[in-house]
Amino acid sequence: MEPFASRRRALLERLVRERAVAFFRSAPELLRNADTEHDYRQDSDLYYLTGLDEPDSALILSGIHPEHRSVLFVRPRDPEREIWVGARVGVDDAPKRFGVDVAYSVAELGAKLPEHLQNARRLIARLGREPSQDRELLGALETTRGRSRTGTTWPTEIVDPVAVVHEMRLVKDDVEIETTRAAARISAEGHLRAMREAAPGKREFELEAALSFVFRSRGAARHAFQPIVASGPNATVLHYVRNDRTLLDGDLVLVDAGCELDYYAADISRTFPANGRFSPAQRRIYEIVLAAQLAAIEATRPGTTVDAIHQRVCEVIADGLLDCGLLTGARAEILEKQLYKRFFPHRTSHWLGMDVHDVGRYYVEPHVNRPLAPGMILTIEPGLYIPTTGDLAREEFRGIGVRIEDDVLVTPAGNEVLTGGVPKSIDDVEAACRG
Repeated sequence: MEPFASRRRALLERLVRERAVAFFRSAPELLRNADTEHDYRQDSDLYYLTGLDEPDSALILSGIHPEHRSVLFVRPRDPEREIWVGARVGVDDAPKRFGVDVAYSVAELGAKLPEHLQNARRLIARLGREPSQDRELLGALETTRGRSRTGTTWPTEIVDPVAVVHEMRLVKDDVEIETTRAAARISAEGHLRAMREAAPGKREFELEAALSFVFRSRGAARHAFQPIVASGPNATVLHYVRNDRTLLDGDLVLVDAGCELDYYAADISRTFPANGRFSPAQRRIYEIVLAAQLAAIEATRPGTTVDAIHQRVCEVIADGLLDCGLLTGARAEILEKQLYKRFFPHRTSHWLGMDVHDVGRYYVEPHVNRPLAPGMILTIEPGLYIPTTGDLAREEFRGIGVRIEDDVLVTPAGNEVLTGGVPKSIDDVEAACRG
């Protein structure tokens, strides 16, 4: 549990300086239908600081309490209920297991929370996500405020965790990096299996099943997000997730998927021919996207910005679209007016970590880009999506969708591509499809 304790210590140093208290609540259990719940996943911030994956739990970190700087609230043991859903941590074992000062039953949260808010100047907590949790927290603040006649004070500032914990999560520690590397390896193996199993006549969900088999058989808890297996014209729909079409001879297949391992995500996209051979038109579009991705990876290093990487991609994309006749006119005008967006409508990168679209601000101030720093992980994922109808595309390119995505760690010397285990050159992709 040392990585979790180390993160708490780092946050507590700030809380002591600011006479602040931080409060984190578990993710709610969500009903799927009738009396069946969705697969439970803990709130990322709470897990980041504790390693606890049980629902109905909470954490208080206090910079002012004389004895208890870390307080965990968990469900008490319940032998009858545990017959159905498995053992709980329980109040008695929680302090030793998670390295906190003290633990209480979550039923005591309403009474204990005001005690820990007393005399704090600032409260770090998230509001606006779960109304019931908002009422719980605001009720505790009101209770604390009501004790002012006894000489106590209450927090007069509420700070979003975005400004504190999410900044910590943006730069990964060694444990986080190693876990992400492992998630990337498993995800790469899944993509390779999907490439090998693709063939005309297969269904998209068969490739999804191949991914799922590899992810679970290698110990990943789940997909990091709903997988995209898009063949033929489906690949021009950015977030296509039905995954039920039959692959046809001559189709491209776009797979965007990654596993979640120990709460850390991978995110890979590859595009490959269902029959193992790119057509000349498919090859041309693919070459543009690959050139843009390689240029972006080369530009990824400390000191640069996500916007600068995206601009480099747009330049390569614009040049390629001009060269193949999908755009005409002056290059400068295409870039200035973003005319490439009719074929490349999304950004190039997002942060990656515990959430597939991970936390952390992209701008340190309005319109001021955050420079990349060692320990940050981001995706590099340019794409081109040519409509099947309309007058935007030449006939031979219509219905072609290509995206190539890798997960990239910023290092002191430049970068490390964590997902390089999946081929992406045309020759290597065709070879992988042939097994």
